[in-house]
Amino acid sequence: MRSFRRRLLVATALTATTVLVGATAAVPAASAGSDVNALLAESLRQAIVAQNFKDVLDLTPPESVAAASKAGAPEKHDPLSAEEASAARVGAAAARPLHQTPNMDLAVIEIDRLGRPIAMADVLLSPQYPNGVVVPLNTRKLSTDQVRYRWWDDTEWDVNGGRGTRDVLAGREGAPLDFSSPYPASVLKLMVGFGVLRLADQGRVNLDAVYDYQPVTPHPVCGAASSKVIRQHFDEMITKSQNESTCALIKMIHDLGAWDEVNTTFVGLGMPTLMVTGTNPENGGRWIGSNMSSIDTAKLLLLVNGGSGVLWTTDAGKQVTRDELTEASRVQFIKSLGNQGHNEMLSTTNHCGRAYPVQGIPQLTPPRWIQADGTVKIGDAVYDSDVRPCDAVAEVTFSHKTGWVDTTGSDAGIVRSLPGKERRNYIVVAFSNLGTDYVDTYRPADRPGVFPVLYTEKYAKLGAAVDDVMVAITPMSHWTVRQG
Repeated sequence: MRSFRRRLLVATALTATTVLVGATAAVPAASAGSDVNALLAESLRQAIVAQNFKDVLDLTPPESVAAASKAGAPEKHDPLSAEEASAARVGAAAARPLHQTPNMDLAVIEIDRLGRPIAMADVLLSPQYPNGVVVPLNTRKLSTDQVRYRWWDDTEWDVNGGRGTRDVLAGREGAPLDFSSPYPASVLKLMVGFGVLRLADQGRVNLDAVYDYQPVTPHPVCGAASSKVIRQHFDEMITKSQNESTCALIKMIHDLGAWDEVNTTFVGLGMPTLMVTGTNPENGGRWIGSNMSSIDTAKLLLLVNGGSGVLWTTDAGKQVTRDELTEASRVQFIKSLGNQGHNEMLSTTNHCGRAYPVQGIPQLTPPRWIQADGTVKIGDAVYDSDVRPCDAVAEVTFSHKTGWVDTTGSDAGIVRSLPGKERRNYIVVAFSNLGTDYVDTYRPADRPGVFPVLYTEKYAKLGAAVDDVMVAITPMSHWTVRQG
């Protein structure tokens, strides 16, 4: 449990930040709410810098044979098993200190009890911005036009100073910030889920019908033909991050000829960086053509969360509300996110009680996966920690989706305080290229038969720091709303 002293330090840092913001005149004086946004942004920037994300080992540094062999890899999927997840550790003798600052995109939207946004911030970290940079945001649109987003490419990041060469969005060439968006890995399943539920709302998909997945060509990740209820595919995709179900749903959307429509919907709703392109209509594989920025992903979760009234307004003047999905679809989405099994990045309750990794966001573990002895088992993924001590002191629920590959660590979700705990309610999204190829210098060896620790524990420390910031800033932002 975090101490009063730690809370006091966070509050002190926030107070200092307020003075700094006022001194530099970085915040428009017209709106007190803008001060809270700037305060949140600067606090998150400091939290990121404090983790010193460059201080990790690269198991496949640019000069290694392994790195060369994977350059330009056409596929990126979460490994299928604990054995595959820890396979990269075997060649750890080739590890080198990370040669440059990694890329990270961290966004937070604070929401009130009615699910409406009241404060927001987005911070980027990269070789170009080693001390982090705050993204200028339009608080009415919950968006930015100040970032030139580039497609992720492992080789370009290694050898080109972290700079990509292909633009995600046209017309951003003159934007003041230039950033290569880390590949989202399995967080892309949020976009697939939105597509499925949107089609269900239109009466084109029946969630309780069986979908016969019949791949025309085989794919090593997508698996064999299967017949499952679509709702089951959806749940497995989100809660277990099951790749076979994801391939099935991607192919189903292809069968309906609807992927262009889904991507156009993201643009029309003011989330232009969200896209699933280039997937294989024959089997639902080949996910590498997916992109997500943290701020647009946070907006998607804001919509799914279902706040009242207008959530944001697009460039075209469209007022976006929760009704872009029906209540039934939002309930399905939230239910699956709330049953997330892989709590091991910004939150780490699956590894409760271990000296490594530290505990992150203090969430309650979904009981669905807890065995009689308190340990967690998700399909073939077996964890050896008793999560009950962490659940006993849990402060929040975390409805989220993680994603990981060799060069991706990502987590996106909705945090809500438990009854009687310190109040906070926010959406947090983190994308980074620090995946399973990057480990802490002091990382212990994997335990045989136990699902490995996938990430540097710096993510968990960041998750805890973000949660502390939100506890400290919530009274300030709510006071601003009342005064406004």
